[in-house]
Amino acid sequence: MNTKHKVIFGNCMSMAELSEQSIHFIVTSPPYFNAPFDYKGLFENYDQYLGVIAKMAKEAYRVLQEGRIFALNIDDMLVNGKKYPITADAIKIFQNVGFRYRDKIIWKKPDGYLRISRRSGVLLKNPFPMYFYPDNLLESIIIFQKGKFDYRSITQKIREKSKIDIKEFQANGWYKTIWEITNVLPGSKLEKGIAAFPDELVYRLIKLFSYYGETVLDPFLGSGTTMKVAKELKRNSIGYEIIRDLEKIIRKKTNFENENSNDIFEIIERNKGKYRFVTLDYIERKKNGNKG
Repeated sequence: MNTKHKVIFGNCMSMAELSEQSIHFIVTSPPYFNAPFDYKGLFENYDQYLGVIAKMAKEAYRVLQEGRIFALNIDDMLVNGKKYPITADAIKIFQNVGFRYRDKIIWKKPDGYLRISRRSGVLLKNPFPMYFYPDNLLESIIIFQKGKFDYRSITQKIREKSKIDIKEFQANGWYKTIWEITNVLPGSKLEKGIAAFPDELVYRLIKLFSYYGETVLDPFLGSGTTMKVAKELKRNSIGYEIIRDLEKIIRKKTNFENENSNDIFEIIERNKGKYRFVTLDYIERKKNGNKG
């Protein structure tokens, strides 16, 4: 089967290019709110960040088919000593637009790996009560559902083509609410300056919540991980990405660097209006407090 993949360079707060109920599964990982390692100063304040999530969620609900799933990889964020309850706020936002909160999976990164400074070190220097701050190795994968899925709507042929490997399911602990998966390590060439989630995480979610030949959407495509995995699993995909400069990286990751592929790759540019794409230079200036 030849698959179709489309990158729309523009802001996912509007998904005007997509018709209602045209998507079978959505999976994404939004930018971390003003994270010091990748997105410091990107958002003016927390309310602005939640506003982006809310508009994206509303559009996602519109384009997602009835009964289908949105898997949101997100977590709370510590910024300048203040902890923001992003997971709880995101759940409320998605419920307010109509989604049902179905489940939560915890993604556990390897022991000993910490991207930010070791918070527990505060207690090592001050071994007294009230100095404890835990090191975080966890992120959340929130599973939302739109309405009720009609299992009879899938033909037996497609069911068989989409069958999940039970040995893989059991051996790798997919059935648990804690998934132990190695994260994308700093220094990865294709993910420089991009907080990408690992292939394995997306692989499991696409296998578990979509069927062969269906269309997967990632509203924050980034370096193209979702598109890469969707292509490998014989799913079509659409991704929104606000940073225009990432085309080369997306093409490389998805193996669409040349025009010889039997699969279809399409680029759409939204270069006008409120939700147009921006450049990496613009993002860097915004992080540094210069909006010009």
